[in-house]
Amino acid sequence: MRIIGLTGGIGSGKSTVAGFMADLGAVVVDLDKVGHEVLRSGGLVYKRVIREFGEGILDAKGEIDRARLGELVFRDPAALARLNEITHPAIDKVIEQNIEDYRSKGVKVLVFEAAAVLEAGKASQFDELWVTTAPEATVLERLSRRSGYSEAESRARLRSQMTDVERVKHADVVIDTDCSLDELKARVEKEWEKLMSRSG
Repeated sequence: MRIIGLTGGIGSGKSTVAGFMADLGAVVVDLDKVGHEVLRSGGLVYKRVIREFGEGILDAKGEIDRARLGELVFRDPAALARLNEITHPAIDKVIEQNIEDYRSKGVKVLVFEAAAVLEAGKASQFDELWVTTAPEATVLERLSRRSGYSEAESRARLRSQMTDVERVKHADVVIDTDCSLDELKARVEKEWEKLMSRSG
């Protein structure tokens, strides 16, 4: 089984590429969704995050409001580091369990989609690192259309992340998503064929 870490900045096209990989036969695990799960009320991570960041991050139902939490950490690298220290061990356990489960089922390609693989120092968990990239102007336009972020909000989120230049230094495969969907699908299919040949 080949284990791939699929990463890239916000708005870089990760989820679209992940969808094409799933169409080609990969099992895709969205680690952002795993992050949502470990923050749910009642768990140890939930309690520690509230203790660290206060009850002001809770919504009316008592769940952690990720938008409020995001506002606290995206502009404060130290706060983001504290959040990661709390959440990453729980996410790592889910990754290990997924690898074990899917390997036993005979899955050929397992893809973990996550924004902060490199920032978290997690690249060694994967056999290959695939990085999606797009020019800043394209990313800003996507974020405005998809999330309704103002340009200032989008730029703050971009600044909180590693740059594409840094990510590409660590990449085994780079996919430029600044193209039509048909072209992007073709690019993913081409890289998939190479992956199949590498995997024997």
